[in-house]
Amino acid sequence: MDTLDLRGLRCPLPLLRLKQGLHQRAAGVELTVYTSDTGARRDIPAFLRQAGHELLAMSESADGETCFVIRKQPG
Repeated sequence: MDTLDLRGLRCPLPLLRLKQGLHQRAAGVELTVYTSDTGARRDIPAFLRQAGHELLAMSESADGETCFVIRKQPG
């Protein structure tokens, strides 16, 4: 499983870096993404739905960081 650490980046950079990261990976790859940006909690799931990728899991830690587990879909 690949990891993308986007902690410390502010909107819109986490979403832009995620888009780039998905573009560089093959379909079917699972990607774990860490972010500390509160806007990413809303933006990333919305982007994944729109782009057709699968959000396998999303969790928030006590310190406000969010972890997403994503499966890249073909297309």
